[in-house]
Amino acid sequence: MYPDLKLFIDGKWRKSDTDIPVINPATEESIGHLPCASTNDLDDALEAAVKGFEIWQRTSPRERANTILRAASLMRKRQDDIAQSITQEHGKPLKQSKSEVIRGAEFFEWDAGEAMRTYGRVIPAAPGHKYSVHHQPIGVVAAFSPWNFPMSQPARKIAGALASGCSIILKAAEETPAGAIHIAKAFEDAGLPDGVLNLVFGRPPEISNYLIPKEPIRLVAFTGSTSVGRELSTLASQNMTRSLMELGGHAPVIICEDTDVTKSAILSANRKIRNSGQVCTSPTRFFVHEKIFDDYSKAFVKYINSIVVGNGLDPDVDMGPTANSRRISSLSGLVEDAINNGAIVATGGNKIDIKGYFFQPTVLLNVPKNSRIMSEEPFGPIAVINAVKSLDDAIEKANSVPYGLAGYAFTNRADYIDQLIDRVEVGNLSINTLEASMPETPFGGVKSSGHGREGGLEGLQNYMSIKNVWHSAKIS
Repeated sequence: MYPDLKLFIDGKWRKSDTDIPVINPATEESIGHLPCASTNDLDDALEAAVKGFEIWQRTSPRERANTILRAASLMRKRQDDIAQSITQEHGKPLKQSKSEVIRGAEFFEWDAGEAMRTYGRVIPAAPGHKYSVHHQPIGVVAAFSPWNFPMSQPARKIAGALASGCSIILKAAEETPAGAIHIAKAFEDAGLPDGVLNLVFGRPPEISNYLIPKEPIRLVAFTGSTSVGRELSTLASQNMTRSLMELGGHAPVIICEDTDVTKSAILSANRKIRNSGQVCTSPTRFFVHEKIFDDYSKAFVKYINSIVVGNGLDPDVDMGPTANSRRISSLSGLVEDAINNGAIVATGGNKIDIKGYFFQPTVLLNVPKNSRIMSEEPFGPIAVINAVKSLDDAIEKANSVPYGLAGYAFTNRADYIDQLIDRVEVGNLSINTLEASMPETPFGGVKSSGHGREGGLEGLQNYMSIKNVWHSAKIS
């Protein structure tokens, strides 16, 4: 059921002379071979995107919306097939893959509606003069999506570009290409004009270094690590190209003394293991008031120990493998460093001794601030739980890293909520829930977690330029 892997350029599917294997992380076996785009392929994609933009920007917003909605409907109908592909290449449990397909469709559906509401405005002026502001599609977009959400991450980029009237060249992740291929197939079947959506694969530096400096590229949209984001932002700025960067996080969770200890612990532990912790908004640094620290830690560990780990195609599995052997090595190193600095391993901490890239759901307690994991995002199923004396103490520790993508808190006190909203340095703050974003809300970070927003009313603004028009009735 895994799809035939091809490039999609100018409305046509094509192979290439070179390819790389796609590995199922649950079995360590190859499930397909991914074509790598050559410079000729990229030139063709650029030419196609320029022609596609000329067509798409002149397509009415309603017609653009209808095309996007047809594609989203096809994704919903094909949910089972798409989810099977995602679980094969990524490893996440099938029920999570199915949810991701629907989430991707929801991004398209929301942005399709916003395509018809990219309003400008008229500014009052003197008699005989009219000032007006117009929002126009920015042009050809070069987008780069990560491996951790094969469907929803490409969907965010494609939805924003197409709803705004832009054309797009998407470089999807080489580890998990199937979601983007299913999206391209849905738009092909929905009647999207040739060249509006182009899909390429290959080794990331080669693709980005070739595409980003090209004159037709007017926006670079990237989701990934902060280090790579800095490199791509620098490359874009050399050509005065705008960029949209959704970068790494290291999400804090503040547990106040008035919260329901068991409920908040179970909810937090369940969200920690989602996607094997490989989420940029994953709750990781838990700052728990000292009065409830023991009870909270025990409830958290009890739930973590109930997690069933295995192949995501097994319906009884709660957590699948990590992405690759590099993740295992990185996670093991962070745990070892924390232990050497005096942290307590409450549960887990090791690779699971079976075939596949499986790592135990792990809880570390009382981790010293000089441990690497306190400043480095683990991007895996590791939770750090530390005691704090007060809300002020918790907020100070939450803000102590250079990242600011998502943050969470559990409390019922209005005065605490006011302080959290005003003082926690994140782009997305959730209180008494661990949902970080919805299609209708803006998503993005502060500090080293990036700039720009995806989703919500703000989401399409990155894909549009603003034109001011001054019309005088007479020559003056």
